[in-house]
This record gives sequence, structure tokens and C-alpha cells, in this order.
Amino acid sequence: MKNPMRRRIWREIKGETGKYVVIFIFMLAIIGVASGFFVADISLEDAYDNSFEKYNIEDGNFEVAQVPGDDVIKSIEEENKLTLYNNFYSMQPSVHGSHIRFFADRKEVNKVCVLEGKLPQSSGEVALDRLYMKSNELELDGDVEIDGKEYKIVGIVALPDYSALYENNTDFMFDTEKFGVGIASQEDYEKFCEMNIHYSYSWKYDKAPADRLGKEAVDRATELSKALTQKVQLLDYIPGCNNQAINFAGNDVGHDQIMMMVMLYMLIVIIAFVFAVTTGNTIVKEANVIGTLRASGFTKGELIRHYMAAPIIVLIVACIVGNILGYTVFKDFMASAYLGSYSFVSYSTVWSPKAFIYTTVIPMVLLSLINFIMLAHKLSLSPLKFLRRDLKRKQRKKAFKLNTKIGIMKRFRLRVVFQNIPGYITIFAGIFFSSVILMFCLLFNPLLDQLSEDTVNNMIAQHQYVLKAPVPTQNEKAEKYAVTALETTGKDFTEEISVYGFIPSSRYFHEKLGGGKAVISNAYADKYSLEEGDKITLKDKYTEKEYEFTVGGVYTYPSTLAVFTGIDDFNEMFDKEEGSFTGYLCSEEIDDIDQKLVAAHITKDDLTKTSRQLKRSMGSMMTAFIFIGVAVIILVVFMLAKVIIEKNSQSISMTKILGYNKREIGGIYIHTTTIVTLVSIVACLPITSFALDKIWRVMMMQYSGWIAPDIPISAYLTTVAIASASYVVTALCLKKRINKIPLDEALKNVE
Repeated sequence: MKNPMRRRIWREIKGETGKYVVIFIFMLAIIGVASGFFVADISLEDAYDNSFEKYNIEDGNFEVAQVPGDDVIKSIEEENKLTLYNNFYSMQPSVHGSHIRFFADRKEVNKVCVLEGKLPQSSGEVALDRLYMKSNELELDGDVEIDGKEYKIVGIVALPDYSALYENNTDFMFDTEKFGVGIASQEDYEKFCEMNIHYSYSWKYDKAPADRLGKEAVDRATELSKALTQKVQLLDYIPGCNNQAINFAGNDVGHDQIMMMVMLYMLIVIIAFVFAVTTGNTIVKEANVIGTLRASGFTKGELIRHYMAAPIIVLIVACIVGNILGYTVFKDFMASAYLGSYSFVSYSTVWSPKAFIYTTVIPMVLLSLINFIMLAHKLSLSPLKFLRRDLKRKQRKKAFKLNTKIGIMKRFRLRVVFQNIPGYITIFAGIFFSSVILMFCLLFNPLLDQLSEDTVNNMIAQHQYVLKAPVPTQNEKAEKYAVTALETTGKDFTEEISVYGFIPSSRYFHEKLGGGKAVISNAYADKYSLEEGDKITLKDKYTEKEYEFTVGGVYTYPSTLAVFTGIDDFNEMFDKEEGSFTGYLCSEEIDDIDQKLVAAHITKDDLTKTSRQLKRSMGSMMTAFIFIGVAVIILVVFMLAKVIIEKNSQSISMTKILGYNKREIGGIYIHTTTIVTLVSIVACLPITSFALDKIWRVMMMQYSGWIAPDIPISAYLTTVAIASASYVVTALCLKKRINKIPLDEALKNVE
């Protein structure tokens, strides 16, 4: 004979339609988004990993001042057991003040991936990077202006060694609007190189290291840099293990999986506790039924399985529908988020069992386990206790005494709070988690805007020129300076620090230098918690030679991690001849220097690329997370406040019989939850601020550069406003719930 309790499962789902619909939609959204994310992420990661072999990506590259002879190239190859490839390029000005790095078609190393169209065959045709075209609103078969001339775009390409569009490896962030890469026809490529050419060489080891990012790769790159300095004059040296243009996108794809897993399981745990509280309330409501069933011979295990059945059914359906949506609709949405930031080569969807385990199996296990533990604890009481509706393990001799001077309504509200402390604690936890998400999203754009504004306001000069060789200029506003790049000496993570040398009484740098004094940028001081008098040690990334500086002050320069010294101290420290310099600072463009001798021209567009690109690539993602935060608040508060109302349904019914009107009843129950919710929202702000500061600093320590975690007041105010508005929606639903409680409820289950 079939178990008659099975019929009650569907009756329970129908009777609690509102609760299960809310949980179903929320779980569907979480699992759908997570599934789509993992499928897209794993597919792109697979395409990225396979691209190294498919497109023969370089093991590193270097740039020299002059083309070395064939005998020098041959000796480098033989002594270091590698092969060098000519990878010369030309930088050309294009639309919206941007620059495009043009290569000829590369058929041996860093092969070109054609996404649409074709490679240029004749003069006047070019193929450009997909992301650069998108950022500058260019189209296939359309025209693009390059150095004042119109060229036809015949192809959309992705270069595997520029999956992230870093113009310089030392940049904190890539810039898809102001920098792009492309392929020119051989004829146009040669014309471009007549005006501006960079002698860059890529290398491939005869036997590649087992791990391209491991210790062996780093050691071989260090040895090679020392060998090259004996053969050629290096202008730049970027081993594959340190190449951000190659590695950044791959690292981001891998790291984001961990971030998504943490967020997914935090949401699952919150929902699990909501499940537990609501199921516990069902146990309280059906105490008499449970007592009767236990007395009739039903075991505790059978009852646990019965009360777990409805939530599990809802979860299974949500998982099925969520995975279908995740593997179709959400997959493309999440992939587009990555493709909006990175220039990945073509990819195909990979159906990975790992994604199913992460997004479905583990959440199901977590929810079931927490629900099981709660039910096992609740149902461990004797049948007699259930029949008597006496579900407390420890009997309180008398209720907590409240001062009679407090008004009756206030005492009533306090009783509601004391009777539902677990539910209100869960509400506080849900609001805290939501506040972290909301505030992180809300501070993002203002933080980047402030960084951009501070960077522009604190520029050393409007134009900074770095030269390939010292040349004079007749511009009277130009001022000589020196600059080089060193590295931090950390074991697990190193990043480049710019070291500047300025002339005494510089018109552009407003801090007295000289006499061995070294001043650091406020970005450097903030990131590494440095103060005046501290000693810092930096090293040359080619020779491993170390340099020590004593911090003599902090200079406001938020865009760069930098050390500032006098130019004489600079030349002495780096064994340069007296009077040596590497570039010019100027308040206007210098037009009497041959562009072939300019290694870099730094303007405000270069210094603000970080904020510009982060807003472009992550702005839509931040908006999506705001909706997640709002959804968590509504779900947690609504479900738990609903439980509180149901637990007090008899009391509410009795107050109606006694003549209390709807407004007064709402004042007892809804206003109590309102006060707790609003207090929780405000109380969470300092905790959220502290948590965000720690999270941000830990996160930023894994990236080159620095953005200070200064949370604007607007983020606090908006967080409170959004959270409060979310609760208003919930309160309206709760009010309707109270109004539906009938008068005869007070006559039920009266002992």
C-alpha cells in the first residue's frame, strides 16, 4: 500500500505556493547564472589554454635599439637554445586619439586568428582587433582613419599574444579604446615602418619549460636577460611568464571561478537557513499532526524524509530549469561579459561536468544537509511533547520581565522581538551580505571617477616623453628628467615600480629633491603601508641587482607606484654619466623631435586608462550584482518576516477580535520587523565598510598598481536607500498577509 503521506507533499506545496515560488525563482536565478558563468568560463579557459599550441604563442619578446647582425642573432639562438622571430611593429595614430600597433601577417609565431572577414591582401586594407573596433564603434567593411588616411577594414582578428590589450607591460590596466592591434598588408606595413618602427623579437625555446609560469620559466628568463644584455642594447624585455598581454586574461578567467564559487555558496547557505527557519515553522504549525503520526508508528526518519520532500522537489525543478537556462541564455550573457574585456581567440562551448558539480550537486547537498540537521533536531522530541505543542527543550520558569512603565504597544513589540531572535539574526546576516554586494557595486564607479579626477589634477606634466636616445629640443618649456623601472622583491608577487629623477627646482615636480632624498607616491605608500623613514629595496628585473631607498616623504601621485629622486642621485645610483637623461617633461607637445626616437609619449589619456577601461569592462557586471543584492534583501526579509507573522497568527487573530484595527496590528508586527530591518541596515554600514576595506586590499595586492579603497559618502547613502526601498516592497506584501488572517484562527489549537 502506498504511503498516504505522499498526498500531503503536493498539498503542502500548494498551500505554501508563495514561499515556494519565491525560493524557486531565486534558486533558478542563482543556478542559472552560476551555470552560465561556469560553462562560459570553462569554455573560454579551454580555448585560451589550447591557443598556446594552436597559434604557437611566443615564450617571450624583447625590443632593441638597433637591428643586431645575423651573427649576433645566431649566437643568441645557439647559446640559449631558442629560436628568434622577427616581430617588428609600427605604432600609428587612429580615431579618437587612439593608436594601433600594426604587424605584418605572422605565419610562424603568434599566428593570427581571423574571427570574421579576411586578412588584408592589398594596399588600403587592414584587419583590426575585435575589441578595439567595438570600443571605437568600427564595423567590418567600414573605413578607419589611420595617420590621416582612410583604410578599409576587411577583417576582424584576435592576436593570441594580445588577449588583453596592454600597450605597455608596466600598465596597471589595458585600454581597449585608446590602444589596439591590427594586421596591415605587406605594402602598407612597410610604409608604416618607414616613419615609426619598433625592433621587436619573439623567441621560442627549443624545449619549453614544463610550466610556462613556473620557477623554471622564471629562471630561464632571468638567465636569458643577462645573456641578452651582453649582446644587444635592450629597450624592453618581456618574458612570457611576465607578459600581461598574454597572461592577464587567462589569470582572470581562472580567478573568477573562485570568486563566483564563494558568492554562490554564501547565497546558498543564506537560503539554506531561510529554508531551515521556514521548515521549522511548518513543524510548529503541524505539531499535533506530527505527534499523532509518531504515536501511530511513523518513525522519525520517515517524517524527516516527508518534510524534506517538498523543498527537495522545488530545488530539483529549479536546478533542472536553471541548468537549461544556464547552458543556453545565461552562457552567452556571461561569455559576452568576458568578450567585452578581452580579445579571446574563437572558442566553442565545452560541456564540463565540473560546472554541473559546482552549480548543482554541491548546492543541493548543502541545502539538504542543513535542512536535514534542522529537522533531525526538531523531530527528536517525544510524541507527547508534539501532541501538547510543547516544543521547547528548556522551559523558562517565567517570561522575561518588561518594565510596566513601557507602553503596552512597545512591550508587545519587544515580546515579538524576543520570541523571534533567530529569525532576526538571520535577517541581519542577509542584510550584511547584501550590503557588501551593494556597496561594492556602488563604490566602483565613483571610486574610478575620483581616481581619474585625482590623476589628472596631480599630473607631473601634461606631456611626458621617454626617448630611445637623448636628443635636444628647442622647446623652452621642456625639462629633462630620467626614468627607469625596478621591481619589488617579494617572493610570491612582484610588480614594477617607476623610479624618476628630476632636476633641482623642477617647475613640474613640486618637492625638493637631492642629497639622496627619495620621495614615494601616495599610491605606493598606501598599498605597502610605508611611512617616512622606512627603507625599501627594489631590484633590476634584468640583472637582479638590488637598490635601497629611504622614504623621505610622500608625494600625491595616485596614478603610479613610484619613487622620486634628484636626477644627479638617479644617475649616480644607476651608473649613468653626469647630465644623462631619458626624456622630457613639458606642458605642451614637443614637435621638433623625430618620432622614431620617441619610445613613449605619456598624456592624461594614458594615465586615466585604468578607470576608463574598468568602467567599460565591469560597469554592466556591477549593475547585475546590485540586482542580486536587492533580491537577497527581499527574499530574506520577506521569508523570515512571513514566518514571524505565521507563528503569531493566533495572536493577530485575537487582536482583531479584541477590536484592534489594521493599522494598529501592523504597528505591532510589521513595524517591529521594520525597526529591526532599518536598524540592521544602518548597523551593517560600519561592519560592511571594514569588511570591504579588507577585501579590497587583499584583492588589489594581487594586481599591479593601486586604487585606494576610499568609500564615498554617496555609496553609504545609496546602500541605505536601496535596502530601505527593497524592504518597503516586502512590507507591502506582509501587510496583505496580515489582513488575510481570519478571525477564527484564534479559536484553533487552544490548549
